[in-house]
Amino acid sequence: MDYITSENILLIGSALLIAGVLFGKTSYRFGFPLLLIFLLVGMGFGCDGLGIQFGNMHSAQFIGMIALCIILFSGGMGTKISAIRPVLGPGLVLSTVGVLLTAGITGLFIWWLSGMSWTNIHFALLPSLLLAATMSSTDSASVFGILGSQKVGLRNNLRPMLELESGSNDPMAYMLTIILIETITIGADLSAGSIIMELLLQFGVGAIGGYLMGRIAIRLIALYQRLGRGSKVQEDASQLTSMVAIMMLGCVFLTFTLVSALSGNGYLAVYICGIVLGNAQLPNHRGLSKFIDGMAWLAQIVVFLMLGLLVNPHEMIDVAAVSLIIGAFMIAVGRPVSVFLSLAPFRKIGLRPKLFVSWVGLRGAVPIIFATYPVVAEIEGASQIFNIVFFITLLSLLIQGTSVIGVACRLGLVDDTAESDDNFGVELADDIPTSLQTITLNSAHLSRGNTLRDMTLPEGCLVIMIKRGDRYIVPNGTRRLHAGDKLLMIKET
Repeated sequence: MDYITSENILLIGSALLIAGVLFGKTSYRFGFPLLLIFLLVGMGFGCDGLGIQFGNMHSAQFIGMIALCIILFSGGMGTKISAIRPVLGPGLVLSTVGVLLTAGITGLFIWWLSGMSWTNIHFALLPSLLLAATMSSTDSASVFGILGSQKVGLRNNLRPMLELESGSNDPMAYMLTIILIETITIGADLSAGSIIMELLLQFGVGAIGGYLMGRIAIRLIALYQRLGRGSKVQEDASQLTSMVAIMMLGCVFLTFTLVSALSGNGYLAVYICGIVLGNAQLPNHRGLSKFIDGMAWLAQIVVFLMLGLLVNPHEMIDVAAVSLIIGAFMIAVGRPVSVFLSLAPFRKIGLRPKLFVSWVGLRGAVPIIFATYPVVAEIEGASQIFNIVFFITLLSLLIQGTSVIGVACRLGLVDDTAESDDNFGVELADDIPTSLQTITLNSAHLSRGNTLRDMTLPEGCLVIMIKRGDRYIVPNGTRRLHAGDKLLMIKET
């Protein structure tokens, strides 16, 4: 009897999605990263759980490639140039030099560890560096899923710096992984000069190609709008948004394939293309952003569940001890050393921000996706590499992912006065020259009185709603305010 039917695939897929979302909701209560929940759900449905068999590394790599393109594009769309401009230097250094240092330091440690008689791994130098390279990039989805759910603000521009690093460091890890695989399989030259030239080519073509494709996408969207102006029947606004969103997705994959064909880094190009589009004037920008965000969440859920299905938990037992040692080294030594060395030229960044950035070296889905490349290339010991990467990812999520907020609080980096992104579900049309702003009241706001008429609001601002716990209150001048109340204000731009 054939159990692999389209109906069964849809049944299993829908069950995984529903289970992942429901279990993921509980992560907010315990501070667990969503990625960890989805990975565990996938493992629960896998061969050592409910018995679903999935071990096709080629399919996993292809699905991961599609998902990573969407995730990076969404990250670029949400990156505001005005926010990252003050931290552009340290963010880019962390995403390039920091990744190189993490891979090099960790790779040398793995090589040293492989020489110990009591370990069950025996990697030469290049496979050791390859293992480290697959894990050298950080994951932004889990970290900011926790910070976003808890409405935590960070001082010293740490949030945009970490967003920039996490969004732009995957291409460097990818390039290192590919270069090392080519060196191992075909004996390519691994001299410093050849590595630098390869990185310059990948980064140069990727950056230029991503920017140009972003500008082309903007022109295509403008062309689509012009084509409908002469029609007697005007296109519905929701249809316009849907068609533009579909065109943007097409541009994402076109950017990746064209830049990759030109020997550039397609992932970097996709991220930069997203930045260009995210900072451009687009029709119904908020609607487009919500669509892309939804696609990114779907991509993350699918790839996390798939990776959970892909691993065989019983195989990780053999590498558990050595993985624990390598993971502890990355958390306590590899990441902190690379961060402190990378940020050494930026003297304005203090000790506490550097310690926090070191702790937020969270591993996620990307290292596991990159760990499939050695398996597909049939490199000796590739299965061990995959299982070690998966184990260290789980370790990182359990230790670092569940303590991000606590570490930020202990280091005194939480900004209680930061404006909230919670707009109470209220949206404004893009063509209205106004914006929404939310503030949470504290004792300082109420020092002159506890009503709106006693408060000094910024010029051009008007309070339109008060949120107290789960209650929404229509404001007036005599309404008594309490510390902890959230005020939704509309202001001119």
